[in-house]
Amino acid sequence: MTALSGVPDEALRTLGGLLRERGYRFVTPTPATHARVNGRSRNERGRSVEDVLGWSRPFGREAIPEQVFVLLQSAGQLEQANGLWRSRIRASTIGDELFFHSAFPTTGADAVFFGPDTYRFCTAIEHHLRGLKAPVKRVADIGCGSGAGGIIIARALPEARVVMGDINEAALRLAKINVEISGLQNIEVVKSDLMKNMPGEFDMVVANPPYLRDPLQRTYRHGGGELGERLSLDIIEAAIDRLAPGGTLLLYTGSAIREGEDLFGAAAAAKLEEAGIAYEYRELDPDVFGEELEHAPYDRIDRIAVVQLTARKPEHA
Repeated sequence: MTALSGVPDEALRTLGGLLRERGYRFVTPTPATHARVNGRSRNERGRSVEDVLGWSRPFGREAIPEQVFVLLQSAGQLEQANGLWRSRIRASTIGDELFFHSAFPTTGADAVFFGPDTYRFCTAIEHHLRGLKAPVKRVADIGCGSGAGGIIIARALPEARVVMGDINEAALRLAKINVEISGLQNIEVVKSDLMKNMPGEFDMVVANPPYLRDPLQRTYRHGGGELGERLSLDIIEAAIDRLAPGGTLLLYTGSAIREGEDLFGAAAAAKLEEAGIAYEYRELDPDVFGEELEHAPYDRIDRIAVVQLTARKPEHA
């Protein structure tokens, strides 16, 4: 049974609405920053809703409003140890949007990720949307996780239909709840391996897949292949076949750089050029997850970069 099995969704929906009414704000940092901040003196215990639902700190019942406590308890999202409580979920915000996701640390195989990559991904989406020249009627978000990308798109494009898919049941549950909290009506959430349960063509496909080689093969972290590139390459193949004429793919992912060579970039370019797809490719951050370089398979890699691939299918074959 996963941590989210049997969760009364209504309690979480109500809690999400309450947090938005309270003006709740929390930006989720990297795990390293999270651990450092929580390790400071006076941060051993939570003293506010943000401490409890943002920083994942243990807390006494008096630290948060009774209504928040009762809703968390009704949702099955509280655990108790050493006389203190802890929330199994976190709540983060992007602008006015609120997203439930897994508590820190995200060690579970089915953990629902949210962090700096999510913010960069959504920023890339916003820039992409500003440059669109043709109407967008259908959008696919592959591996939607918490639903952040799809919800940002659906808010910006109210006339578009957004289909969000994932293989992680925990992610699907929270994505559906996050959609309901948003109040948006133009989103459908489906269980789908890549685009298998997303029929038809799409004017826009977005994805922020895991891009590391994870020894534990956690769904939100393991990209497969030699260096975590396999899932990103599979997404390119799937999107090429399902983009409508003139449709675009926005892929936010990572690439291992070895002796100056961008290994994922080279493989992606070969696939797109063979298919006659025009694309743009750039680094968004030259150095992330540096701690991975201390052990195999990254102990022979110079750095891991965050990259953005934007591809556009020709208007006419």
